[in-house]
Amino acid sequence: MNCTESRSRLHAYLDRELDLETSLAVERHLASCADCRAAFETQSALQAGIRRHAHYPAAPAGLAERIRSQLARESGAPAPRSWRLRWPGFAQWLPVGAAAAAAAIVSWTVAVQYAAVPVEEQLAEQVIAGHARSTLGSHLVDVASSDQHTVKPWLSSKLDFSPSAVDLANAGFPLAGGRLDYVGERPVAALVYRYRQHVIDLFVWPQAQRGDAPLKALSSRGYNVLHWREGGMAYWAVSDVNEPELKAFVEAYAAAK
Repeated sequence: MNCTESRSRLHAYLDRELDLETSLAVERHLASCADCRAAFETQSALQAGIRRHAHYPAAPAGLAERIRSQLARESGAPAPRSWRLRWPGFAQWLPVGAAAAAAAIVSWTVAVQYAAVPVEEQLAEQVIAGHARSTLGSHLVDVASSDQHTVKPWLSSKLDFSPSAVDLANAGFPLAGGRLDYVGERPVAALVYRYRQHVIDLFVWPQAQRGDAPLKALSSRGYNVLHWREGGMAYWAVSDVNEPELKAFVEAYAAAK
């Protein structure tokens, strides 16, 4: 994929509208092209800003009462005294207006509910999506090595932080390598580990929130996720292994780094 093709698909990629194969092609291009990656980060920041500052207006006062009044009129019940038709012909177009208003309320409610999804759940979905793309596609690692002195410098040269990459072969979780990924509207490090026939991705990035946070478990779509904050960094481990095995991995990593 060249720069023109990549940039023409950035909006669809940000909105997760591309199929898996095209998403992987865009990701590979972004990992190798600084100009397109800068364009992607600019669009990501713009999208994040819009989501943070978008205004979701409340439904107009009295709208629910007007809808109930119209429903009462159509059913033959007397309209509430607090509202009366004041000009001819209003009843002819009110059903259409009420239906449109009801549809607007539904759309508005869905939008608000989507925007209100906790950040934690949004991040969990993003790390799961990143893990699924990497395991189902051909982009498991950018740098394949079990040597932490190879993986860490490579990631550090591509990012604005230095992730702790440690080999956990003695604990049963050998380091397979690392890659770049995108979570929370920023590039992050993905440390790739093996456990028998399974893959464990550990996503790492600097955390804006102050203070550490204890280990917390989530699960979705057949994947287990464990995440915590420590030393100014956010850590998200995701895999299809059972939670006890994933917790053992997290404990081994925390003890070794």
